[in-house]
Amino acid sequence: MTQVELDEQVERLKAALGTTKPRKSLRSWLLPALAALAAALILIFGIRSRVRAESALRAVTDQMAVPSVSVVVPKHTAPATEIILPGNMQPFISSPIYARTDGYLKTWYFDIGAHVKAGELLAIIQTPEVDEQLSQARSTLNTAQANLELAQITRDRYQGLLTKHAVAQQDVDNAVGTYTANKAIVDADMANVRHYEALVSFEKVYAPFDGVITARNTDIGDLINSGSNTAPRTDLFDISQTRTLRVYVNVPEEYSQGTKPGQTAAEVALAEFPGKRFPGKLVRTSESINATTRTLLVEVDLDNPGGNLFSGSYAEVHLNIPAQNSTFLLPVSALIFRSDKLQVGVVRNGKAAVTDVTPGHDFGDQIEIVAGLKPDDQVVLNPPDSLVSGQDVNIVQAALPGDPQ
Repeated sequence: MTQVELDEQVERLKAALGTTKPRKSLRSWLLPALAALAAALILIFGIRSRVRAESALRAVTDQMAVPSVSVVVPKHTAPATEIILPGNMQPFISSPIYARTDGYLKTWYFDIGAHVKAGELLAIIQTPEVDEQLSQARSTLNTAQANLELAQITRDRYQGLLTKHAVAQQDVDNAVGTYTANKAIVDADMANVRHYEALVSFEKVYAPFDGVITARNTDIGDLINSGSNTAPRTDLFDISQTRTLRVYVNVPEEYSQGTKPGQTAAEVALAEFPGKRFPGKLVRTSESINATTRTLLVEVDLDNPGGNLFSGSYAEVHLNIPAQNSTFLLPVSALIFRSDKLQVGVVRNGKAAVTDVTPGHDFGDQIEIVAGLKPDDQVVLNPPDSLVSGQDVNIVQAALPGDPQ
């Protein structure tokens, strides 16, 4: 290579070195700027992520601070409530047959289970003493009637003689007085005879009404006492009329206003007829609450034309009590007990409200609410002890037992 060519190479190299010096200066400035920008971006991104995380955490915290509650809409109670109560079945008419005269039972004609008609002869009592007393009374009456006839003749005769001025007025007055006294004696003796005739008629014991003999408490030859002295009276027979039975039921006080004759349906079930109910009719109530039992005594009449139902049986009476007003049913888990008040929590417009309620009938797992609720109220189930009115809550729908899924 010549000197000239070497000089040209040097010049070109210098020229090249002169053009790259500014590029090196720009690169030295740009790299730190890019590093600073990257650091700034990293810082901004980190701060933004942290702010976003804090916002999310705050939202979650606020959401967790608002309690979630399960709510249900209260159910309307049925238009009629069926209650089952024990009943005491009694005959429509029941009467013991007592003797009305003293003596000995001569014979009886019907035993237990016999169906008799009104006026049918049941038994005969032998009363020799009464028969003798009747004979004596009749004899005394005959004597008194004879004396009366004599006194009447004497009175008439004296009155005839008085018109002829053959006797004094005093004698006539004595004759009239004797007649009047004898007439009074005859009347008394006739009453005495009727008395003993009635006692003799009581020797025959008749059925007072159609019915069935449920007890025979005497036998032939037994001494019969009518109760005319200190000895107890003799109950000869017990007779009952069972074509219609009376079923007496004690209805609790809270159902008393809905228990009305002609409005309350009644059915009777007996253990000896499983799965069968007999229709009855509520005919009357005592219209007063028993102060001891706090119940209302009602009577249900039950037709028994075939005599298949027996008086004295234990019965279960099913009464359909009409509802008196619009009431609701709630689970007992919705109740709040505070300060001797019964309350429930309801949700209105996303806020809780603790309201007083009036309970009705307690059905165990459910309770009737008669006042304090509206049909569209959302009632809180298992309310926390910290629940207060005005508190924000989150709603979780629940279902009452029996609701469709």
